[in-house]
Amino acid sequence: MQNGRNMAVRTKDDVRMLCFMFFLSVYFLVCAALAALMLREGDFFPSLWRMLLAPSRLVTNYFALSGIAVTFFNVGVCGLIANAVIHLSRMPVNATAFAAYLLVVAHGFYGLNFLNLWLPMLGVLLHCLVRRCPISENGHLMLFCTALAPFVSDLLFAYPLPDRDALGFSVIGLVLSILLTVFSGFFAPAVLPGTSAMHRGYNMYKAGLALGLLGLFLYSFLYPSLGISEPAPSVTAGMETPSLLSSEGLFAEGCLFLLFALTLLVGFLLNKKSLRGYRALLRSSGRGTDFYHLYGVPLCFVNFGVYGLSLLVYLNAVFALPLLIPGLPAAACFTGPTVGVVFAALSFSADGQHVRNIAPIALGYFSLFAVCSLACVALGRPVAWTLGTQSYVNGFAFATGLCPFAGKYGKRFGTLAGFLGATICTVTDEMHGGFVLYNGGFTAGLTALILICLLDFYHIKPKYRDDAAHAPSSEG
Repeated sequence: MQNGRNMAVRTKDDVRMLCFMFFLSVYFLVCAALAALMLREGDFFPSLWRMLLAPSRLVTNYFALSGIAVTFFNVGVCGLIANAVIHLSRMPVNATAFAAYLLVVAHGFYGLNFLNLWLPMLGVLLHCLVRRCPISENGHLMLFCTALAPFVSDLLFAYPLPDRDALGFSVIGLVLSILLTVFSGFFAPAVLPGTSAMHRGYNMYKAGLALGLLGLFLYSFLYPSLGISEPAPSVTAGMETPSLLSSEGLFAEGCLFLLFALTLLVGFLLNKKSLRGYRALLRSSGRGTDFYHLYGVPLCFVNFGVYGLSLLVYLNAVFALPLLIPGLPAAACFTGPTVGVVFAALSFSADGQHVRNIAPIALGYFSLFAVCSLACVALGRPVAWTLGTQSYVNGFAFATGLCPFAGKYGKRFGTLAGFLGATICTVTDEMHGGFVLYNGGFTAGLTALILICLLDFYHIKPKYRDDAAHAPSSEG
């Protein structure tokens, strides 16, 4: 069987991808050390302790909470844990494994830490043991379920319980966290196939819809149903800053630029010092496509680098808008969540996303911004948001998961998908209280359901052929 072969023997591309994921984890640890030296952030361990004990609902800015050095250290450790899960579970090394790893890394910047990620993973592990399912086939679910980590932090340190000690820890909260993870460990594997079938692969963040629905039920039970007041607010201090030239922002952007440039260079060299095959990759629709196996790891590295650098260009452009157009709200700039969602957007760069099929999604966001801005001016109201507002930066990063609409139905429907996603991206977190880190995937899933209904009702057929027709020949 294919899975058995992949688990038994690692190919050259498998080894390259494993090494790249390990390199990323080490890279973040190096960035942490450099940040501590260059930015002179003191009190490393008290800041780390503050991060581990804080509620972690969306959107918690770890840069503001504990500093850049501590945040990068947390991301590096979370990445190493994900590396260990991939290795020890013997899960196949493929585009899904890479996406699961990068999503752990992404949320290490704003809500996930190396304390609250364990119980969600153990819930899936228990599911495998009880049902005698191969752990190798569910390793990616262990990583995906870390999206529920904010529930763990809240139950351990913030949820109103009578037995909290001086640090805020609660034994009852620990018991409730364990029960929650057991429930989620049995829920997610059962619901994920069904929710994926609902959006037919047009939402690349497949786990987002399943875990968002789970979070909806858990939040509703733990808070409104029991008459519990709203949870403590997230740490968003320092979220909105008018400067693109702060030392912290420049450091974070510099780390990203160097990483993407190096990855692009390595991909170019591994691809026999050429970009051969990349044009075929850019013609892919993105739906049901595995760049990892179809085009190989070198071109995945090239795509990762080009896509990442393009995201930096986009972010700098939208962050500069308030400086160019007076009256717009201040932009978020390079906060912890901003850096995190860059990696979230890149998580499917080996599984269907590229700059060509996400461009219409960005146009959809711009279209909504233009419409809303004109409406606010006509009504005599101040413009409420800009494309650089944190919630819309986060929303766009995950809305890139709707790129199959652009790839299969054309630019117009890709733009419509972006427009619809942008319309609801700021309210969906209220449905689960901000406790599901995959809120963007949840939003994209709901958007896909709406748009699929419209396409079916009006009998609109796909415009482009299947990806297999674009695959390069065996000769390269």
